[in-house]
Amino acid sequence: MSDFAPPLKVPFNRPTLGERELAYVTEAVRSGHLSGDGLFTRRCHEHLERLTGCHKALLTTSCTHALEMCALLLRLEPGDEVIVPSFTFVSTANAFAVHGARLVFADIRPDTLNIDESLLPSLLTPRTRAIVVVHYAGVACEMDAVMNLARDRGIVVIEDNAHGLFGGYRGQPLGSFGALATQSFHETKNISCGEGGALLINDPAFSERAEILREKGTNRSRFFRGQVDKYTWVDLGSSYLPSEILAAVLWGQLEQAEQIQARRRRIWQRYDSELADWATAHGFRRPVVPEHCNQAWHMYYLLAPSLEVRTNFIAWLRRQGILAVFHYQPLHASPMGLTLGGRDATCPVTCDVADRLVRLPLYHAMTDAEQDTVLSAVRAFAV
Repeated sequence: MSDFAPPLKVPFNRPTLGERELAYVTEAVRSGHLSGDGLFTRRCHEHLERLTGCHKALLTTSCTHALEMCALLLRLEPGDEVIVPSFTFVSTANAFAVHGARLVFADIRPDTLNIDESLLPSLLTPRTRAIVVVHYAGVACEMDAVMNLARDRGIVVIEDNAHGLFGGYRGQPLGSFGALATQSFHETKNISCGEGGALLINDPAFSERAEILREKGTNRSRFFRGQVDKYTWVDLGSSYLPSEILAAVLWGQLEQAEQIQARRRRIWQRYDSELADWATAHGFRRPVVPEHCNQAWHMYYLLAPSLEVRTNFIAWLRRQGILAVFHYQPLHASPMGLTLGGRDATCPVTCDVADRLVRLPLYHAMTDAEQDTVLSAVRAFAV
């Protein structure tokens, strides 16, 4: 069989940028304020605070930088441990390792692919400082169990909510459980400004220092509020502020969130309903969304019967002009992960899922015709 791949008919992702975002960018440019924390940044902060109920939201240049701010806020010392899932993007782990934490890699549940809360007690030690949960595909982790355990042990919970904006757990918004949470506005996310993120602060004790870290270690925010007569260097920090141009794009997207989410929901539900019989007949598994979880409609994935089938499936779709992709590789078994605690980790579910998961195209601007193309190609695949 030929490996020739025709031009793409359906990409994996296509960012949506409309007239509203462009108009706001123009407004930001004409305002003369292009650095961070201008009008559009404030609008985004207020909207995220209303949406999630967090005490304070701070836009950042990326979700990675928001996670690094979490690490700095923990005041990590040598030997301190942070529990992270092995099945996640590298930033979830790297942000804490780069600031001195020893990583403790946790396996995931076989149903939701979220961190397995039943394993957490066995991973805790007197040096555990934080548990980082990732709401994979916008489906909530079992936050009751995680929060109860952390509360009993005096451990900070951090939500990597890169997939989960607009999702919920037992009626409570994702991003509102942990003392700290992070968001991503990368171009592959539901709401995007190309590159960007946010730190959500639910524990007010972190608020003032978070502002300082985000402003290069200075008390500049207090100066602009009139709380001090000059600002100076008072702590560690870096430049985590996005420009007003990015904030303007993000605000345009946030204003259209209801329409964006409605479209993504229709695409997701159509995949799930129209592939149900095919998946059962061919040994593929569809996503699992517990009844008590309100998902964010971020991603539609399938679990193939084996790595070989997954490889052939992706190649088949590519020959039909469709880009479908796999996802995370086990961090504990990566070259860097092995040097940062991975040798002590046992994560069989992560290893199995990483070999079998495939993500189908899903984006706001996806047309019915494009989804028809994907569905027809999937149903024509012979295992």
